[in-house]
Amino acid sequence: MGSDSELSFALDLTLDEARRRSAVLEAIGEDWDPVAVLAEEERAYDMLYSGLDPEQQRIYDELVQAGVLPDRTVGRVAD
Repeated sequence: MGSDSELSFALDLTLDEARRRSAVLEAIGEDWDPVAVLAEEERAYDMLYSGLDPEQQRIYDELVQAGVLPDRTVGRVAD
């Protein structure tokens, strides 16, 4: 074996990934409702970005325009 030889190997993580997914689903439980979870997340964001004072709203609008935050103003009543 010379000093220029390379060592190659491959790792198959299929079994570990299946085990991980199984553990995640078991931890979540059978009553997990992803649609309800997403709806609650949307309500939380609505609450987070509601009632902003003018300065906060200006900063929010700048961040939306810059693409940092998603535009959540659909249906917002203009001041």
